[in-house]
Amino acid sequence: MKPCFVGFDTSNYTTSCAVCDEQGNVVANLKIPLPVAEGQRGLRQSDAVFAHTKNLPVITKELSLALNGYTPVAVGVSVRPRDAEGSYMPCFLSGRAAAGAFAAALDIPIYEVSHQNGHVMAALYSSGRADELMEKPFLAFHVSGGTTEVLRVTPNRVSFDIELIGETDDINAGQAIDRVGVAMGLSFPCGRELEALAASYEGKIYKHPVTVRDCRCSLSGAENIALKIYRETQDKSAVAAFVFDFICKTLIKMTENAIEKYGESPVLYAGGVMSNRLMRGELSKRFDASFAEPAFSADNAAGIALLCRRAKFNGEK
Repeated sequence: MKPCFVGFDTSNYTTSCAVCDEQGNVVANLKIPLPVAEGQRGLRQSDAVFAHTKNLPVITKELSLALNGYTPVAVGVSVRPRDAEGSYMPCFLSGRAAAGAFAAALDIPIYEVSHQNGHVMAALYSSGRADELMEKPFLAFHVSGGTTEVLRVTPNRVSFDIELIGETDDINAGQAIDRVGVAMGLSFPCGRELEALAASYEGKIYKHPVTVRDCRCSLSGAENIALKIYRETQDKSAVAAFVFDFICKTLIKMTENAIEKYGESPVLYAGGVMSNRLMRGELSKRFDASFAEPAFSADNAAGIALLCRRAKFNGEK
């Protein structure tokens, strides 16, 4: 039986488990999205915890099949949104309970990490530049429904020291996408449908200045302007193209300001919003940019399993 490392992540949108082998290859990346009622734009924490409680027995059965031929030697789990004082969301208690029971049953160590660090590690792995970027500081964006942040990341023995250097002053990028999409009758989460609409648009994209100060941004304007365009035109494709153009230009400006302040460095883009291929193309033209593939950019437990492996190999207790 080959040794392996297991990760659990219970975010506000997805129940996830993952497995990586001794060489650091992800051999299973399992996910079950949390159900969101039609017309709704998200979940309350109580509903997310209940959904995870229903999903965990299902996904752990899938996990047992993925472990065929492997012996778990350690378990990792996300227990907070990020490594910052007061960072807390009840949904992560579900994963902590499942991972704790899993570790106790096998009498193996458990390593607790943040959801954000897991995102960064999964993005590094998927980008193909993990070996290079784990040796020096780099800039990283975490752009999702719950976070729009730019980070200065310094790898350490087991994970990352992360300094928050910029963020949104109002709504997050994923919230803007989902609010506009739901208002136009799309299913939540709306990123995939909205991206398809944007890709089909052939007209002139409505232009509007973005709001970026230093490495901080405001995205509520994107929602307000997009809904105004929709009321006036009823053109869903034009609205979708505008939303992604606005968010992309915001990220470009934030990246430029971060590089000006901290010097040239690679930039890693992670989080569910960065699955968008339209924005990835624009950012790649301008920066030394790396991205996670969609399966490792949206919420997942692969980064948690990989950080568990790193902690175990470096003697962390």
